Amino acid sequence: MMIDIRKLSMFNEMAKEGANTVADQLTQMTQIETEMQITKINFLDIDNIRTHMGYEDRIAIRINLESMPNGCVLIFFDEDSAKTLSQVMLAGMVDENGEDSEFNEMEQSAIQEIGNIMTSGFIDGWANVLNTTIEIGTPRFYHTSGSNIVDQEIDFDDDDIALLFDSRIHTPAADSESLSGEIYVFPNLNDLVQMMNDIELET
Repeated sequence: MMIDIRKLSMFNEMAKEGANTVADQLTQMTQIETEMQITKINFLDIDNIRTHMGYEDRIAIRINLESMPNGCVLIFFDEDSAKTLSQVMLAGMVDENGEDSEFNEMEQSAIQEIGNIMTSGFIDGWANVLNTTIEIGTPRFYHTSGSNIVDQEIDFDDDDIALLFDSRIHTPAADSESLSGEIYVFPNLNDLVQMMNDIELET
């Protein structure tokens, strides 16, 4: 399926809208000034996605897109950032394994809720550009590598390439606390192109 070349700028507009919304929401939630770098848009061979996502264990939240453009969102944090965010969501409650790399049920639930809020904001930015609504599913918690999730959890429908949006979360002015993470969006390429082609260009 081909896309009208005049609509290619919509990719950047969607990325900017989504990234700005997430940065604002994280800043409000954590009271830690948070920024997102400009989202990169990659067309990758499926075989290269494992390397792109990385092989080290991190905290991940996966949320499916349950309406067009379908696909899924993956949010990754390093363990320290995930601990910081979970404690913010839990109003500073400290548990007995608070310094451990393992995450108890309360912390997992807190990170899932953060992932839900971030995904809603990011995808709402897309929906605004595409003049539609996009439904999302229930967040799932993982403590594993991105490559494992790609292998076990993502269905690429036997496509040769995937369209991958990725954004970097960081706190440039942080003193004692910092946040680091990424948002990856794997939309169904055919569905996304159809949605973009259905939008009338202003003349």
